[in-house]
Amino acid sequence: MGRAHGHKTRDKNKSSLPQVPKNMKSDGIDVEFNRELADHDDLEAMARSKAADQRAKSRQKR
Repeated sequence: MGRAHGHKTRDKNKSSLPQVPKNMKSDGIDVEFNRELADHDDLEAMARSKAADQRAKSRQKR
């Protein structure tokens, strides 16, 4: 038998292992956001996010 036959059983498990652990995968459920319940920090974070998105879009157009 050639050398490849000895390594075949050892490496068989690698293809079946998941890339992301199950406990780290998201369930795909979106969380609703309510502006009435948002505090000042939430609103500030939204403003910063929107400004960052606009900067990123303007850099892509160049």
